[in-house]
Amino acid sequence: MPIATFDRGIFLWGLIILASANGLCAAVVAAINHGGWQDAAVNSFDVSAIVWISLIAGILLIRPRARLKQISKVDLWLGFGCFVLICIPAGPPSWIALTILSASLLLGEHSPSQRRGAIIVLATTVPMFWSRLCFQIFADTILSIDASLVSWLVGTARSGNMVEFVEGPGYLVIYPTCSSLANMSLAVLCWIAFVQLLDHKWRNIDIIWGMLACLAVVAINVIRMGLMAQSLDYYEAVHSNRGDVIANIIFLVAVLGICLRGVRHEIFARV
Repeated sequence: MPIATFDRGIFLWGLIILASANGLCAAVVAAINHGGWQDAAVNSFDVSAIVWISLIAGILLIRPRARLKQISKVDLWLGFGCFVLICIPAGPPSWIALTILSASLLLGEHSPSQRRGAIIVLATTVPMFWSRLCFQIFADTILSIDASLVSWLVGTARSGNMVEFVEGPGYLVIYPTCSSLANMSLAVLCWIAFVQLLDHKWRNIDIIWGMLACLAVVAINVIRMGLMAQSLDYYEAVHSNRGDVIANIIFLVAVLGICLRGVRHEIFARV
């Protein structure tokens, strides 16, 4: 039974903003502490531009435009539990809260635009939390797959998550930050954001566009690590701040290009 005249959409929207802000602030602070303001800003505070843009777009779509439903006791208890998670000074609890809140918004009686926004916000929690959790559980397997692809590309021996340099002694060690999994989740997020923002009508070929975006990410990441596996000099050049920026730009251009191609009909219809 409703217990207040406060709108359910406004209630959840406010909590979603708080959860998003706390989750992003944790990432920003960690990036600044790790490399300083300048390096953190250049690398968008270790948060992909796709996440920043998607999260803002999703929140704007969720913004209530009309009163739809009053909050109930269940909503208040859910909100209280999420607020407790948000108050914890760390990123992961906020992303868990954001997952719960956006999923709850999908279950209620809300407008189509709010539901599409909730899907986008829910998708942003994957690269920011769930894919990282998945990586911690299956880290050895995922890194071994990345190392196998790099080893096949450069033609040198592999041992676990290490690939022998092509020139000179030594091994390239593939760490979690170099894995293809995180960028694959970003490619999926980018595709979901385009589909929901443009209200794209589902077609079977959409699966192919999503897979192409993921494959492009894997190919770019493997080629990048293949260059680092040539020698120590190549590693230092490619793994520098400039190399990271160039790789991120190539990644963004490839993913955005594929996603734009997939929703071209909606884009041309709005021009």
